[in-house]
Amino acid sequence: MQPYLISLKDLSVQLFTEEGKLSIIENISFSIGRSEIFALVGESGCGKSITALSLTQLLPSNQASYPSGSIIFEEEDLTQCSIEKLRSIRGKDITYIFQEPFSSLNPLQKIGDQLIEGFLLHKLGDKEAALAKAEALLKRVGITDAKQRLDQYPNQFSGGMLQRVSIAMALMCDPKLLIADEPTSAIDVTIQLQLIELLLELKAEIKMSILFISHDIGLVSNIADRIGVMYAGKLVEVGTTAEVIDSPKHPYAKALIDAYPTKDKLGKRLQIIDGIVPTPRDYPKGCHFYDRCSERVSMCKEKDPIFKNLSETHIVQCFVVGS
Repeated sequence: MQPYLISLKDLSVQLFTEEGKLSIIENISFSIGRSEIFALVGESGCGKSITALSLTQLLPSNQASYPSGSIIFEEEDLTQCSIEKLRSIRGKDITYIFQEPFSSLNPLQKIGDQLIEGFLLHKLGDKEAALAKAEALLKRVGITDAKQRLDQYPNQFSGGMLQRVSIAMALMCDPKLLIADEPTSAIDVTIQLQLIELLLELKAEIKMSILFISHDIGLVSNIADRIGVMYAGKLVEVGTTAEVIDSPKHPYAKALIDAYPTKDKLGKRLQIIDGIVPTPRDYPKGCHFYDRCSERVSMCKEKDPIFKNLSETHIVQCFVVGS
């Protein structure tokens, strides 16, 4: 049996534009173990959500291509699967909690119908069983009057409540891999802990793996087993949570953690990372972090950084680390 539930190896993603093909993800490699939480962190525009959508090829087929790499899910390469096979996996074995609940729910369809659609499509039970499970999940994510809520439309819910509905929907089929893209961003801080605890409970109950995408370093440091740091379409550092948070090696990972507010930094001026993440059209020739890096050397400008194994679990893509 494959030791990991899913493994990406040298995955690249290109978009078709008027100027030709544009590389947005370059040679991404990471694996997620069974019942493991793997977190992707980085600034907006680094490619975290695109990577997540690429796992089941949710990007429009007429706008995106996957020129290299593989995605091995339970011993099958998803990049080589038929559309029918992918449809049997999406929403059942691999599910998503999207960042924007208003755009991920159909405003013309009742909440209950949307919750049970995947359950019925994948033939996991009849409508009665589906509705019972939908009601139970709504209660678990903190929505009161769950039975009545099933008969309502998205416009009758607040943004935070819709995000909770999205979480319930993603859990309807007891997925093997849950991809959570900023799942608590639209939720009031008073119930964020409740929902994170729910995800951890369900992870234990159904042996679910989680790909958790977030800007919140503090949050992922408390829930993730391993962390991957993304920058401008590349994965620059991967390690256990302790390795990445307590001993980051890549200059970007260090800058990202230094910029995060903690109790130790109260009353002190927070560090900032000068500049912005470049767009795919403006990716530098060598290291994508070159223009913002305080530790850069001349070779960083012209050559792609090399991967260095600092331990069995800690990998960094950088010239200056360990030199």
